Amino acid sequence: MPGTTTSVVTSCFHENFNAFALPLRPSRIDPYLPFIRLTLEKFPSLTASRLYGMVKERGYVGSPDHFRHLVGHHRPRPAAEAYLRLVTLPGEQAQVDWGHFGHIEIGRARRPLMAFVMVLSWSRRIFLRFYLDARMENFLRGHVGAFEAWDGLPRVLLYDNLKSAVLERQGDAIRFHPTLLEFAGHYRFEPRPVAVARGNEKGRVERAIRYIRESFFAARTYTDLADLNRQAEAWCLGQADDRLCPQDKKLTVREALAQEQPRLLDLPANPYPLDERKAVTVGKTPYVRFDLNDYSVPHTQVRKTLTVVADPERVRILDGQEVVASHPRSYDKGAQIEDPTHIAKLVERKAQAHAQRGMSRLTQAVPASSDLLARAAERGEGLGGITSALLRLVERYGAAEVQTAVLAALARGVPHPHAVRLALEAQREASNQPPPVAVCMPKHVADRDTVVKPHKLDSYDQLTDTKGGEDES
Repeated sequence: MPGTTTSVVTSCFHENFNAFALPLRPSRIDPYLPFIRLTLEKFPSLTASRLYGMVKERGYVGSPDHFRHLVGHHRPRPAAEAYLRLVTLPGEQAQVDWGHFGHIEIGRARRPLMAFVMVLSWSRRIFLRFYLDARMENFLRGHVGAFEAWDGLPRVLLYDNLKSAVLERQGDAIRFHPTLLEFAGHYRFEPRPVAVARGNEKGRVERAIRYIRESFFAARTYTDLADLNRQAEAWCLGQADDRLCPQDKKLTVREALAQEQPRLLDLPANPYPLDERKAVTVGKTPYVRFDLNDYSVPHTQVRKTLTVVADPERVRILDGQEVVASHPRSYDKGAQIEDPTHIAKLVERKAQAHAQRGMSRLTQAVPASSDLLARAAERGEGLGGITSALLRLVERYGAAEVQTAVLAALARGVPHPHAVRLALEAQREASNQPPPVAVCMPKHVADRDTVVKPHKLDSYDQLTDTKGGEDES
């Protein structure tokens, strides 16, 4: 019969295969498998290199690479964990996280590009805004931006273990950041961190960040941070709102938000203050350092401790409650942001101080010079140049001689350094004194102030008289 023939052939095939099949060759690791399995059960994360050393001490002679390959087959696999699908009510919860999107170059500064993302857990509405760091001020600005975009906020905000949210955690004991607690009290929501190593509990914001990377940021071009945020807002209101809501496939995210929005908490009447505040010390120069850049202050504020109050657009500098300077904020590095009036007043002050110091020295050395300066001022002369010229004459001739020369110039009615210089030369010639020698004086100054004594012409007259006498003879 056909069925009988088939069974006979199959039986003969198995008998022949078993007869010719070769037994498996024993492996060098076989004697050590009980020890390896027992050790891995106690220490599941034990590395293959450490386990190889332990087996080698017990007589194993195989190579470490082959041993690593064999141990991979015997290492116990953790059992797959099952998760419950998290269900939330409209207006109950939102999830918050930061996403790192590379860096952005601003002048000489290379700043991180951080995306603040908040997602309503029921409608899946995404709020996205980019910042240049993940500090607390921008963290709270992201919250306020989301609340204002939704015209309300949920009752619970779920966080990963961010430093901006959780400062310390010991088991179930959690120490929240005090600024976040104050912010949460102002807006009346509950901050709630997820369990450690339980990223699935905030899977909605994790998927939203992945969606942002793939559908918005990939191949995106922008001119600056403001342009990127404008595009992000348009994307959230357009493509992101047009997708189907995972909570209810019959609705879009826009339609789901319309149902959830009436159940959100109302915003408080007064917004939370979000300005950055930092105490800074002004050194010898009238600048304060804030966020990698220097901002000018009036020169009267040097050697003081001031307060910088900054928002994303402006930097204000306060002395107590008084605003002493206000500048547009710079995100460059090592830039000097100056108010021209601050520098102009400092330059003017320095020039006045220099002139005042010179006048004080001159009037102490030459008392009559005060009358000369007063008369020169009446004539509209530059007092700075006159003071410098008279001080040089004092260094060259001495204070007593200049005092006498100044009195002579005043007597002639010429309140000018040239008249004083001529009087000094007349005094020197009358006393038959040599010209004064300038010490370490620049050549161009010495050439300008050199007094040339004219040659007397009496000798030429004698020559003329002698020649006339010879002609007569």
